[in-house]
Amino acid sequence: MRKKEIKIKETIMPLSILDYDPYLEPYKDDLSFRFFEFARTKKRLLGVDGTLRDFANGYHYFGFQEEQNNWTFREWAPAATKAYLVGDFNNWENNYELRAGYGGIWEISIPGQLPIGSKVKVKLILKNGETVYRVPSYAMYAIPNEMAQLDGVIVNPQYEFKNKAPKLTEAPLIYEAHVGISTEEYRINSYKEFTRDILPRIKNEGYNTIQLMAIMEHPLYSSFGYQVSNFFAVSSRFGQPEDLMELIDTAHGMGLRVLLDVVHSHAVKNIGDGLNQFDGTTSQYFHEGARGEHSAWNTKLFNYGKDEVIHFLLSNLKFWLEVYHFDGFRFDGVTSMLYLDHGLGTAFTNYQKYFSPNTDVEAVTYLMLANELIHQVNPDATTIAEDMSAMPGMALPITAGGIGFDYRLSMGIPDFWIKQLKEKTDDQLDLMSLWWELTTRRPGEKNIGYAESHDQALVGDKTIMMWLADADIYWKMDTGSQSLVIDRAIALHKLIRLVTFSLAGEGYLNFMGNEFGHPEWLDFPRQENGDNFQHARRQWSLADNDDLRFKYLLAFDHDMIELEHKFNFLGETDSLQQKWVKNEDKLLAYQKGNLLFVFNFHPSYEQKLSLMTDAKPELIFDTDDSKYGGFGPRSSFGWSKGKLNLILAPRTAMVFKI
Repeated sequence: MRKKEIKIKETIMPLSILDYDPYLEPYKDDLSFRFFEFARTKKRLLGVDGTLRDFANGYHYFGFQEEQNNWTFREWAPAATKAYLVGDFNNWENNYELRAGYGGIWEISIPGQLPIGSKVKVKLILKNGETVYRVPSYAMYAIPNEMAQLDGVIVNPQYEFKNKAPKLTEAPLIYEAHVGISTEEYRINSYKEFTRDILPRIKNEGYNTIQLMAIMEHPLYSSFGYQVSNFFAVSSRFGQPEDLMELIDTAHGMGLRVLLDVVHSHAVKNIGDGLNQFDGTTSQYFHEGARGEHSAWNTKLFNYGKDEVIHFLLSNLKFWLEVYHFDGFRFDGVTSMLYLDHGLGTAFTNYQKYFSPNTDVEAVTYLMLANELIHQVNPDATTIAEDMSAMPGMALPITAGGIGFDYRLSMGIPDFWIKQLKEKTDDQLDLMSLWWELTTRRPGEKNIGYAESHDQALVGDKTIMMWLADADIYWKMDTGSQSLVIDRAIALHKLIRLVTFSLAGEGYLNFMGNEFGHPEWLDFPRQENGDNFQHARRQWSLADNDDLRFKYLLAFDHDMIELEHKFNFLGETDSLQQKWVKNEDKLLAYQKGNLLFVFNFHPSYEQKLSLMTDAKPELIFDTDDSKYGGFGPRSSFGWSKGKLNLILAPRTAMVFKI
């Protein structure tokens, strides 16, 4: 049966992915199979003429719907025998009983106006007679109660958006941010304060895109937002739904796009707070048995082959796009979705490991559906995949045999830098390995490069600046102190960022505060650390203090980002030319677009380098400039008869316009 199906699939799928990467030819059947499953699932869900945009409207049907003279509430709980809507608006009594409908849908129409702000739950009677209380699955808001569990809250957000989302005319320059830790105070920050205090910083630093983490409601703050309970609810820790709408609207008015860090790879295990055993069964939203459990994360895993689950998750994506005006998504945990073993302990050293029998084709199909839906709703939306496995076709169009993401994260690069800083000395930096790591991509696929994100600073690790400076960061970062450790740290922090920024992708990402060398690590208040906020905040005053050297790194990052604004070179991948690489001298030079980059990674010696250039170069950026905490300009250059002669100071880089 499978062989026959594959022949059919090959006739309907233009496998241009093979034109990008001929080494995939032995896996043509697998690629055809995933495309066929995508087409077959669409037909099953939509019929002949339907669209995903019309299909993904669950939030217009389920949950609370305000109508002309009444409110209608619907919930899907197929294994329940009775259902009631209860809350403090009816003293948690059983007088609002829902009617059973087709397919396990329960419904009630309530005359008049439901009181906004009331706590609410669905009370279900299960087949075994047990009574359970659940937060409505489409709840837009949930708050903790006195038993440290979540209650749904009836909300009807009223906010008039004033600003259109800006078009992206250059590479995405992404500022990864977490609202809760964005204050310097020992507390959780709010959407409103982030709008007032942090958005102007992001704008002034030159980033054009914000990636917001931990927005979807999650009971455990220290999960960093990656154990979601309520997929349609904004985190109540940070404020009201209208506050988030205002944040996004204000960002749009500043010319900033906003992406949601969306978590569809798994869900929190808590029973009562979220979806787990919602109707008393383990199979309503998730796989049964071991396949429904993530052993490493202790979370539940969605059944992406179930129509109701696909409807729920796709509706969730459309909800965030249309109700909150997000401009796209960074999909978390994609590797876990792609493989039946979730990629745990797997080294993806050959192409066979990407395909059957380990591929979760249902999950791949869901991701293809998600990307098609998102771009139907908003053709200008941006989607980014967090996939450590480098699955072929992840960021190729579906019509070309890909999964449809716009970008994939260059996840190996931060690991390369941390390994270098942890295990090797500066003179052991292998420039050929560095070049390979920064420039090797899946053919035809665009990447988001980054030196470090939030992942590298979580408990057990440190920021790059902390690895470089260690204890001297506490005592020697004032402008009057002398420290060879700090001199090295500042110099390498700049070189690491510049080479990563310019080579590692067609876009760039930075985690909040790391641009100025934020010290230490990330940790959330929890029982194990005595609910301490020391590491769950951002010390902006370090960068704002004119007597501290953090200001130099901030100025450097601003001017580095400005290179893309002025020259739009990040997307010029085809123009990349390696001009020089010599590992013994630690010299690297390359041209991208009309910019020439030259690096001297040597820790001790200035180095001479001559390069042929047709046009007279113009120096536009020098990492050794005193305004970036350097000692120069110490490097020098001259141009004569088509030859650029350089003398580069140790641990410095220069950028020329040619």
